[in-house]
Amino acid sequence: MPKIKYIEENGKEHVVEVPVGWSVMEGAVKNLIPGIDADCGGACACATCHVYVDPAWNAKMPPMGDMEETMLDFAQDREATSRLSCQLKVTEAMDGLVVRMPKSQH
Repeated sequence: MPKIKYIEENGKEHVVEVPVGWSVMEGAVKNLIPGIDADCGGACACATCHVYVDPAWNAKMPPMGDMEETMLDFAQDREATSRLSCQLKVTEAMDGLVVRMPKSQH
């Protein structure tokens, strides 16, 4: 099972196993990791699961869809590696993925 490292805005790290097929958001929510609120439950209808994908992993992520791009326009503190974690479906190739939560979700 792939391990994903979630890093809170304050630097606290959480490494958890996330089943293939779950989203990066589900991995955080189901493991009670603070900083990913997921108000819409993963419907890509808000930006409360905003994360920064570690630059080493950014090019390995699936392409961003139009809906995700639109929702990220509402995210505070958007950066070049910003993604909505609900739109990142976990694959075996994501073992070791590192994401950081923005200050705005702290």
